Amino acid sequence: MTTFWVSRIYSLHIIGGDVIYKCISRDSIRNEIEYEIVFTMYRDSRSGGAQFDNPTSFGIYRGSAGSWRFERVVAGVRVENITDIDIATNNPCILVPVNVGVQRGVYTFTVILPIVNENYLISYQRCCRNNTILNIVNPGGTGAAFTTEITAAAQRVCNNSPVFNNFPPVVICVNRDINFNHSARDIDGDSLVYEFCSPVTAGGTDGATTPGSPTACTGVTPNPQNCLPPYQEVVFQAPLFSFNTPMGGNPVVNLHPVTGIIGGVPNLLGQYVVGVCVKEYRNGVLLGTLKRDFQFNVTTCEVAVKADLKAQLENEGQYNVNSCGAFTIDFLNLSTDTRFIQNYYWEFDIRGQKQIYNTRNVSVTFPGLGVYKATMILNKDLPALAECSDTATITVNVYPSINTEYKFSYDTCVSGPVIFKNESVSDAGPIEKFSWRFGDEGLSNLENPKFEFENPGLKSVRLIAEDVNKCRDTTIKVINYFPVPSLIVIEPNTFTGCQPANIFFDNLSKPIDNTYKLEWDFGDGKTSTEFSPTHLFTDIGTYTIKLKVTSPIGCETFKTWPSLIRVVPSPVAGFTFSPEEPSLLNNKVDFMDKSTGGVAYLWKFDSLGTSLIRNPTFTFRDTGVFNVQQIVLHPSGCSDTATAVIPIYPIVKLFMPNAFTPNNDGLNDVFIPVGSFIGIRNYNFTIWNRWGDRIFYTDETEGGWNGQRNNNGEIASPGVYAYLLEYTDVKGDRQLLKGYCTLVR
Repeated sequence: MTTFWVSRIYSLHIIGGDVIYKCISRDSIRNEIEYEIVFTMYRDSRSGGAQFDNPTSFGIYRGSAGSWRFERVVAGVRVENITDIDIATNNPCILVPVNVGVQRGVYTFTVILPIVNENYLISYQRCCRNNTILNIVNPGGTGAAFTTEITAAAQRVCNNSPVFNNFPPVVICVNRDINFNHSARDIDGDSLVYEFCSPVTAGGTDGATTPGSPTACTGVTPNPQNCLPPYQEVVFQAPLFSFNTPMGGNPVVNLHPVTGIIGGVPNLLGQYVVGVCVKEYRNGVLLGTLKRDFQFNVTTCEVAVKADLKAQLENEGQYNVNSCGAFTIDFLNLSTDTRFIQNYYWEFDIRGQKQIYNTRNVSVTFPGLGVYKATMILNKDLPALAECSDTATITVNVYPSINTEYKFSYDTCVSGPVIFKNESVSDAGPIEKFSWRFGDEGLSNLENPKFEFENPGLKSVRLIAEDVNKCRDTTIKVINYFPVPSLIVIEPNTFTGCQPANIFFDNLSKPIDNTYKLEWDFGDGKTSTEFSPTHLFTDIGTYTIKLKVTSPIGCETFKTWPSLIRVVPSPVAGFTFSPEEPSLLNNKVDFMDKSTGGVAYLWKFDSLGTSLIRNPTFTFRDTGVFNVQQIVLHPSGCSDTATAVIPIYPIVKLFMPNAFTPNNDGLNDVFIPVGSFIGIRNYNFTIWNRWGDRIFYTDETEGGWNGQRNNNGEIASPGVYAYLLEYTDVKGDRQLLKGYCTLVR
């Protein structure tokens, strides 16, 4: 025996199915009857669930309701004719979701059974249903048993079971009537009665996620020999759902017993298990019951056909079209989706006479003022597209005309408000609303407003007038607004300046821009045409400023500001200092004033100190580069500043001895420079013999020659040797010292 495991996620797939039988022949001599059994199963093809079992086994049982015994197993039955089911909604213009898919598979086999005075039950058992089913308890752990019962009476007459005409729609639109014909046909002409009944369950999840046997009666594929009927009914989520009200709804979803039509309006989104039984009667005798178990998907559907037009929408499907003075009106059709629209029907009631149009857009001429009614119907009189029809009702109001007009007046050369006078008229009566827009600078709802523009230019002024019928008309005029300012205003950055005085004149005059001609006179013989100029006054004195403004249309204005600008004397700062190259050893510096016109002095020695003495002395106690400022004050209040940068360098003084005695007595054993090394860089010290060979090198200031050749332990002979010392001093200058030393042993 082979043991196998089935992952639970792959067992969630059952949507529904039914089993029918067809009598092939009846052998009276052998007292046997042969049947063709057709089991049609439906699976969810989008959930990632299990495929159809292939092959699979069916169980055959003998007995009666509540008491069955095992007869035989029909094994090795293979699935055939696997096809995808069309996702239909009984409305070709309903767009359904794309995440729903159903596949159909058919199992067919023949069986020869003894004719007995008992019933036969043929069944297929499988787990499981979709977890998302709403109306039963534990749907993901609930399987299904699909059965057909051949009664003793059916055996005696070689009866054929009924066959369903259609599979129910996979998708049902929420809040829409189902209206599905779930009827069956019977080739024997028997009477059929329809009713809701409870689906039954078989199997479970054993062997799906934990070790166990999937063929056990609680497994995903129960063994038909060990797992006998009767089967338990599914448990509905009471009290909202039951086998007789499997989907609730308002009105409740129901099944007509004679026609087999399922009606009602489901109003809850979700998936629902539904059972339908068809009882077959002949001459008042019940021959058998055909049972189907299936899943409804109630979802939100999008209507693809929608009547719409360019007009004012009052209520759903009701439009108003208002025409003010025009008797010919163009109706622009915005209806969608054009793929599903096969015809257009327009009907206009023109004073009792109907005018019919069949184009998408229409143009209609009305005989005069008044109210007219119209209707637009999509897909009119097309039975095949009866569910794809939609209607728009239209009220056409032909109102009197309205004409918007206004006048304006203003002083073209002097800035001030523009006065507007409304002259709009409507044949329907007084104008009720006014909407003014003054370019981008302002708005008004007054009938006759006044408005002063802040800036010059070509001003676009719009007026919208509205009458009692809400008819509107618009007029736009352009105003050539280029007055000169009624008041010229300038603001210098100072009125009293120190020689030389660089003064900015801020022009605050309005309305004015760069299209205007400006003529400045600064009173010193200099002029400018800039909008807000900056001018340098080089001489001491008092100056009168003049400005002439000319607008683009030739308007002029002029203003004089007598003695506006006063330029006063300034001192000239300057100083020298000694010594010219101070150092840390010579750090006391004397400062000598060389300024002119000064009466007071302020010295700033970087951040180290200050002085008010005319000729101060300052001692710099550290090395560095220092900024020294002299600020000189004139009696006029003007000042001037002179600066100097003074470096204070450390003093580098290196001395070389002329002899040394490297005998390790602790006295004069090393030949090394002596002095201050502060601030030096790029240092190197070398020793050379009389043949020009370098016998010692160091780049460390604390390193000296100990009388060995290249520090390798070889003793240098007594005698005279040359030395060379190179370095960069604190000023960045390269220094070179060279000479001779005597090595004494």
